[in-house]
Amino acid sequence: MVTGPYDGRPAEQRLPEENACYDFLDSLPVAYRRVDHDPAFTIADCHQVEKALGAPIAKNLFLCTRQRDRFFLLVMPGDKVFKTKYLSGQLQCSRLSFAPAEDLQRLLGVQPGSASLLGLLFDRDRQVELVIDRALLAGAAIGLHPCRNTSTLAIAGPDLFGRVIPALGREPKLVALPEDPQ
Repeated sequence: MVTGPYDGRPAEQRLPEENACYDFLDSLPVAYRRVDHDPAFTIADCHQVEKALGAPIAKNLFLCTRQRDRFFLLVMPGDKVFKTKYLSGQLQCSRLSFAPAEDLQRLLGVQPGSASLLGLLFDRDRQVELVIDRALLAGAAIGLHPCRNTSTLAIAGPDLFGRVIPALGREPKLVALPEDPQ
């Protein structure tokens, strides 16, 4: 079930990591729309949320090198297919794989299915590199979770790239992933 959209944060208190996301956005200040929903684990789940939100939800992939000495948060359009070979070369690193859930929890403070660039709030040692597919730069608004996959926020692209990411203290690596990798 999807409820909303609502403007801004919920009136009731949420879990600490979600509240931290709202506090951060409100401190900038950045406007955002929010919908609440059942846990969204798949892109199919996200399509229902996108309709209510009025914005596409970005796919957030938490990746690492084989040696687990470099970690990446890849933010890309939700409908794109991901193939590691197209990213590894652009990042000049060994072949990438999905990072273990324990590293996701340790570095970004979230569970699988809840990763988003707002999780970088919890990466105090800056161990996670932010990687963004250039295709997202053209979007009017982008949907992302506030560190919980039971809510999704729509943030205007200029606010996300011009205010949120700089306030996180990050300089994203921009990549160009193919639309239909073979």
